[in-house]
Amino acid sequence: MAHRLTTIKASDGRALGVAQWGDPDGSAVFGLHGTPGSRFGRPPDEAGLARAGLRVLTYDRPGYGVSERRPGRRVVDCAEDVAAIADALGLDRFAVTGGSGGGPHALAVAARLASRVTAAECRVGVAPFDAEGLDWWAGMDPQNVEEFRWALQGEQVLRDRLAPLAEQDLARIAKDPSKILSDDWQLADADREKLARPDVQRVFSEDMRAAYAAGVWGWVDDDLAFVTGWGFDLEEIAVPVTVRYGAQDVLVPAGHGAWLAAHVPGARAVVHTEGGHLSDPDTRVEELRALVAAG
Repeated sequence: MAHRLTTIKASDGRALGVAQWGDPDGSAVFGLHGTPGSRFGRPPDEAGLARAGLRVLTYDRPGYGVSERRPGRRVVDCAEDVAAIADALGLDRFAVTGGSGGGPHALAVAARLASRVTAAECRVGVAPFDAEGLDWWAGMDPQNVEEFRWALQGEQVLRDRLAPLAEQDLARIAKDPSKILSDDWQLADADREKLARPDVQRVFSEDMRAAYAAGVWGWVDDDLAFVTGWGFDLEEIAVPVTVRYGAQDVLVPAGHGAWLAAHVPGARAVVHTEGGHLSDPDTRVEELRALVAAG
């Protein structure tokens, strides 16, 4: 099964672009994409999802893909959209996972939809900007540091800076799918190895093209949401949570994952000692099976 686009209405009437992957009768898992990203962000092994009995649902956060923008949105606001999608598709219970920029959003869903979420996973997710006791910038690639500093200068500055970067991304991918990220990034070796894989390149290429379909407002609003209050407290979370992070990650440094693991109630930490920012395509389906089993 691969339903690449279903349009669903949010509670306030906004359009949300939704995709589904794997077994249509399988255990439901919401996969919340990174920043930037789109509904095309999913494990490359789609056949493996079906064999594992997993029904993975992804959607464009507001401003990405075909989902209408929600200016001023906070991290917590995604819980309303996930609930609307689940209602429209008749899903009472589901697991949720989010990677990178999707990590905080997965935690928000776990906090606010506790009666429906069986288990949650935060993968290489950024910590709150005001996280007490965390040097938020330590170990972060200079380009990411610069991006978040633009966010601190406000919406217009951030939009003006990100727009040409998105154009460069699309031009680079069109010329050479192996150049999903520019060579300027100081990535871990593990990440570069994954980006060399054709299956990963295929997914990332589709993901980025959809992410920028309506411009960069989704990216802008994500970054602004990360450097302001998330709108919920981690202490609200009362479902099983796994926090995964890579010790060699320079996009969201390991300190963020360690902080989240220490502050999400009852969280189970999984540290990939040689890992960077990207999930391992060869183990991702099994990780999702474990997430479903945790609930």
